[in-house]
Amino acid sequence: MKKMNVGIIGCGNISSIYFENLKTFQAVHVSACADLDLDRAKAKAEQFGIAKGCTVAELLADPEIELVVNLTIPAAHARVCLDILEAGKHAYVEKPLAVTREEGRAILAKAKEKGLLVGSAPDTFLGGGIQTCIKLIEDGWIGTPVAATAFMMGRGHEHWHPDPEFYYAKGGGPMYDMGPYYLTALVAMLGPIKRVAGVAKISYPERTITSSKKFGQTIAVETPTHVAGVLDFHNGAIGTMITSFDVFGGSRLPCIEIYGSQGTLSVPDPNTFGGPVLLKRHDSQDWKEIPLSHGYAANSRGIGVLDMVYALNGGRKNRASGDLGFHVLEAMHAFHDSSEQDRYYVMTSTCERPAPLQQNLPYGVMD
Repeated sequence: MKKMNVGIIGCGNISSIYFENLKTFQAVHVSACADLDLDRAKAKAEQFGIAKGCTVAELLADPEIELVVNLTIPAAHARVCLDILEAGKHAYVEKPLAVTREEGRAILAKAKEKGLLVGSAPDTFLGGGIQTCIKLIEDGWIGTPVAATAFMMGRGHEHWHPDPEFYYAKGGGPMYDMGPYYLTALVAMLGPIKRVAGVAKISYPERTITSSKKFGQTIAVETPTHVAGVLDFHNGAIGTMITSFDVFGGSRLPCIEIYGSQGTLSVPDPNTFGGPVLLKRHDSQDWKEIPLSHGYAANSRGIGVLDMVYALNGGRKNRASGDLGFHVLEAMHAFHDSSEQDRYYVMTSTCERPAPLQQNLPYGVMD
């Protein structure tokens, strides 16, 4: 298989796991990395044995680079993706695809115009945990899926994050922060969403930072911190979802459960790649932990990039696609829009449910 030259833009904290994992994939060669801070790009290049740490302009001008991984901050996702596509290179971006729906549409339109591929994190649904759940659903272990629940319940970031202000500014909040993981997992298991009903509120208009760097400083909250709602899926299933930064005492709710006509499936944390996966059939008194049917159970961020390389070489659609990323982006906005407008939000986008991975593939092989 042809090895593809890949560049990385954005050398912040999350980039390290991408450098580590992409270097282990035989089909990928990371040949350059770039950052607004050139010294940081050069430091990452030296740390991970990358040939070139350079400016963004230099990376985009390199004719040998075919695909660029965009690991910039969310506010820059759209602008950098458009620059990547304009340079004639395929683009894979960290979650979310963009901040606004208009930006997301612009990315997809530019890719179509240029005949290029777009990919978007999260790729956690390609891990062994959720792929096992997909196989159990497809093999009929819970019968026909009729409902789902998804809960991301926490106390927010001000008690641990050194710079938590973003999470409470417009464009932040629990839905935009963690929603991509949960919604992507639900779509991967159940298919696309038809409509959304949401309720959202700011429970506490001010937050006090207790992490050491800015201890005692306050944050004015500009975005809902508790978002709850219902999703109607095209396959007929009904989902209930809550994302919250207002649960200070902790929660014992599951991350995700899928309810079927013959049983219930407890899905692992969609922000991880592994298990445990638990199944309780209608004719059983006990939950049973199911061994993972697929690999990539460790932190495998970057397998979405690997799958994109295989898609480009094989002439197929990539699983962590731009269409999936946009559908999830629209669904996140739908919760807020529904709450503000006091009505159902009917989705304007759709996507194909990503093709499940085959079992027993060697490491670094996606087909």
